[in-house]
Amino acid sequence: MTATLNQKPTNPGSRILGLGAFRGDVVVTNEDVCEWIDSSDEWIRQRTGIVTRRRASADVSLLDMAEGAAREALERAGIEAGQLGAVIVSTVTFPYATPSAAAALAERIGATPAPAFDISAACAGYCYGIAQGDSLVRSGTADYVLVIGAEKLSDVIDNHERTISFLLGDGAGAVVLGPSETPGVSPSVWGSDGAKWDTIGMTHSMLDLRDIAVAAENDPEGTALVAETEAKLWPTLRQDGQTVFRWAVWSMAKVAKQALEDAGITSEDLSAFIPHQANMRIIDEMVKQLKLPDTVAVGRDIADMGNTSAASIPLAMHRLLEEQPELSGGLALQIGFGAGLVFGAQVVRLP
Repeated sequence: MTATLNQKPTNPGSRILGLGAFRGDVVVTNEDVCEWIDSSDEWIRQRTGIVTRRRASADVSLLDMAEGAAREALERAGIEAGQLGAVIVSTVTFPYATPSAAAALAERIGATPAPAFDISAACAGYCYGIAQGDSLVRSGTADYVLVIGAEKLSDVIDNHERTISFLLGDGAGAVVLGPSETPGVSPSVWGSDGAKWDTIGMTHSMLDLRDIAVAAENDPEGTALVAETEAKLWPTLRQDGQTVFRWAVWSMAKVAKQALEDAGITSEDLSAFIPHQANMRIIDEMVKQLKLPDTVAVGRDIADMGNTSAASIPLAMHRLLEEQPELSGGLALQIGFGAGLVFGAQVVRLP
């Protein structure tokens, strides 16, 4: 006789029930940036659309920002942290390889013993988290899932380099997903292109720092030189801007169109378009390629926040709903793309 395994009841769909945000407390202007790199306010605005970027003070950690966004999302969703069936944090800037940011966050907000894990998918991380959270809710594995994109990119930049650092900001955005009688998250279109793995990344690996430490132990008299070399080797972000721009503009428009098709809707059905806040020119070009009608609100949070990687989409959603609350309940196309290179997109019903 073959035993039958039990399965939890499934849900017809999931949807975003609550949304929260935490923005860095320090405003960095283009004039500030021009003290570090040879540029101008005009050039930065024309090339990126950024006027200011928000960064976190030294005493504000990634976990502090994630907690602030999580608590607002939970309050707006009307649920307690103890009801969460999973906590997912998308980040590439938590300063520990292990344990996860999600486990520490779950303890902070009182979600223990909910399963908690991190996602490392850079600027697509939030969309990856939505894909997994949606699956957990629909399968009945979790009643409610907290998905957070959180980054403190100021910890991993060199202010004097000009390929990416002047773009970046700090912040966290969070949503609570819960069961819905009708789908509030469409099938996700996601993937990767490892052939462009080194297009966005770090200058060095942590193994380089280990080798420096070994050299210091073997050569005590060279301590000063080792310290100077170690400072230069601290891993910071770089990118091949032109390659990333072309890939984002041409390849990601196709992904966005596929997400609309898989959702069974057209651009005319959208209330909002919320892309990763990488560059205003990329956003504007995608709007053109998707032929979005003027009735579709477009997330352009980058102008004041800069690029916050995994946090950028929920932060842009948060701003849109604050400025245009009438969008609530409408459909939004969201798409993230970045280092890996990785991408993810889906249509969601706005909370």
